[in-house]
Amino acid sequence: MSIIEWIAAITGVISVVLTARVHLWAWPIGIVNVLLYFWIFWNERLYSDALLQVYFLAMSIYGWWHWLRRGSQTDARQDALPVQWLPTRRMFGMLLLTLLAALGWGAIMARWTDADFPILDAIIAMFSVLAQFWMARKLLQAWPVWIAVDVLAVGVYSAKGMVPTTILYALFLLLAIGGWWQWRARYRLAQG
Repeated sequence: MSIIEWIAAITGVISVVLTARVHLWAWPIGIVNVLLYFWIFWNERLYSDALLQVYFLAMSIYGWWHWLRRGSQTDARQDALPVQWLPTRRMFGMLLLTLLAALGWGAIMARWTDADFPILDAIIAMFSVLAQFWMARKLLQAWPVWIAVDVLAVGVYSAKGMVPTTILYALFLLLAIGGWWQWRARYRLAQG
């Protein structure tokens, strides 16, 4: 599985770099990444993360379509959809609902499966769902959520001995910090 995990990790890095640069090719490369990681996570008994890949597949298709329809279909860099700010009240409401969903799902996984780290895996999965949805909508707050997810994921994947994936999520953490800065600059520029 190691070669597949390395290929998945490499496609993941490429996808996030392209996303931070607001490049349309982030989405199809991300699709390859999620298909590989579904198989990897399922075999590692991280079922929430495996199921998360199904969601990522759907959101990658949606994000690709959403970014594409907002600009010229021949333009590789889709700037027609601006980076946006989610109002604070909605943001905190969505964060609270996500936390409650994560705890509920984690309890279900702990009770009825042989999942490893069921609560932490559920938190990673549910907050990834939120961050990916916000990313597809080009909401600036997606990046801090990704930063938190990446910190937690590094710990879980390291404990599982998943070296390429641990390295990937450490890189994701750095890329998320860079993505936050890049998107924040775009947002500020658009606000004048």
